[in-house]
Amino acid sequence: MQTEANPKATLSDYLAAERTLLAWIRTGLALMGFGFVVARFGLFLQEMQIAQHAQVVVSYGLSKWFGTTMIAASVVVNLFAAWRHIQLLKSLAGGQKGNLHSTTLAVATSVFLALVGLVMATYLVSVGGVGTF
Repeated sequence: MQTEANPKATLSDYLAAERTLLAWIRTGLALMGFGFVVARFGLFLQEMQIAQHAQVVVSYGLSKWFGTTMIAASVVVNLFAAWRHIQLLKSLAGGQKGNLHSTTLAVATSVFLALVGLVMATYLVSVGGVGTF
């Protein structure tokens, strides 16, 4: 017999958990893709200088590190999301429905992206004399 203190998880609970996992996977993939674009942005800027017949070609290796950092962050986000999903499934299977939702990953990802955006904006302003886009 089912009691109010130990309710069983329904199909909609499991499907909601799966939707959340898939949303985090999309977030991780977007981070990975954007990280790749940022990593290759320095190469694009160098090619622009060469196309404009610049006397001195400036290296933009910093974008490679920003992009690599974002790709590494995407790996961490996906691993943490998978770990959290497994915890959630175990909780649902055990009949626990209280406080299953944690916003730590969402807040940490938001803060990380805000910091990366700030650093990238500063970087782009510092190399601003490259030409017109």
